[in-house]
Amino acid sequence: MEAKKNNISVLMLPWLAHGHISPFLELAKRLTNRNFHIYMCSTPINLSSIKKNITKKYCESIELVELHLPSLPNLPPHYHTTNGLPPHLMNTLKTAFENASPNFSKILQTLKPDLVVYDYNQPWAADSASSVNIPAVQFLTFGAAVVSLAIHMSDDTEDKFPFPEIYLHEYEMLSLKEAVKEAPGNKYSFDEAIKLSRDIILVKTCRDFEGKYIDYLSNLVSKKIVPVGSLVQESIARDDHDEEIMQWLDKKEKCSTVFVSFGSEYFLSKEDIFAVAQGLERSKVNFIWVIRFPQGERISIRDALPEGYLERVGERGMVIEGWAPQATILQHPSIGGFVSHCGWSSFMESMKFGVPIIAMPMHIDQPMNARLVEYIRMGVEAARDEDGKLQSEEIANTIRKVLVEESGEDVRNKAKELSEKMNAKGDEEIDGVVEELVALCSNK
Repeated sequence: MEAKKNNISVLMLPWLAHGHISPFLELAKRLTNRNFHIYMCSTPINLSSIKKNITKKYCESIELVELHLPSLPNLPPHYHTTNGLPPHLMNTLKTAFENASPNFSKILQTLKPDLVVYDYNQPWAADSASSVNIPAVQFLTFGAAVVSLAIHMSDDTEDKFPFPEIYLHEYEMLSLKEAVKEAPGNKYSFDEAIKLSRDIILVKTCRDFEGKYIDYLSNLVSKKIVPVGSLVQESIARDDHDEEIMQWLDKKEKCSTVFVSFGSEYFLSKEDIFAVAQGLERSKVNFIWVIRFPQGERISIRDALPEGYLERVGERGMVIEGWAPQATILQHPSIGGFVSHCGWSSFMESMKFGVPIIAMPMHIDQPMNARLVEYIRMGVEAARDEDGKLQSEEIANTIRKVLVEESGEDVRNKAKELSEKMNAKGDEEIDGVVEELVALCSNK
């Protein structure tokens, strides 16, 4: 189904984090293929980082719209993003974002879109849209299992969560409570943002493996949950840095190598770096590892790793600082496993490309995603000790199980099967999304 020739315009407002902006942009691309016109609204610093992902194919149907946050002395414009933001300024950024509501209202009055799509923590965006009679719909970039467990936990109910496979260890519960305190938005803004969504909520997931959680979430919030699919980013053109990586991978045997990455906004402690390094060394498996350091930290890879490490692993390992083309790497035939923090986008990429996961969740939704990985048998979690510390021996054993040993064959086969199923469906979910959005705009 399509919207008639560019007759539905949608203004999208994601939270100011790459892990939110990226799925919003991927949804935008898929909607423009169905003749929607998209206004992507964010701060100038965030928009400048996504320009390269808007290829010629999309440059007329996706317009970038700058949202200027109020000027605050400790929040200059280069901090109008979570990328590189000092953690103590997270709440300041959230407050500045909310205080941009009058600017957002002006944008709505100027552009007059048919629909607004907003993120998990922005009831004010839905209010602004409603005040000028524009329907607004929430788009959640987390999985349905995670969102339903979060709502269940916040309801202070005595009832047990009906899906015991999705749970948190005590140390994860403590870490989550801490994260929620510091999170951009609070329980009130999350609840309110859900309530204000017109009739439906869009969720970045697939019914194939989250069907029962989608239905449960729908009952919890009394709205129709519309899955939008995996929204895996298209691979962008390679540069010289990428070519070097691909040439290194080309020399490795099929499914002999693990890709190791913990997301674009998480930094391992020195202790964690050592545990991962030793686990990779002990596994005797080839690896390509992306390490990130906080902005302004002047530390070399050699100094961050155990002494003599790079010499000991030699050609078996490649360690990269900063960024690597994750989707391109995961599709390479030599990749046989993904040591992952289980961020939801990484989970989806792994599934799309049929790469089993060695799960090492760090915080927020990741532990729950890791439980789902194990439940659907597309990966194995590397067990921590009772205090939640990584154990290099466990890391090594889990990598070997997933890539090499007979006991991991079930996981390797399941990852392939889930990938084939997901790819066979194509953009089926988007057809359902289009139908719902067209109906909403017709009824406004």
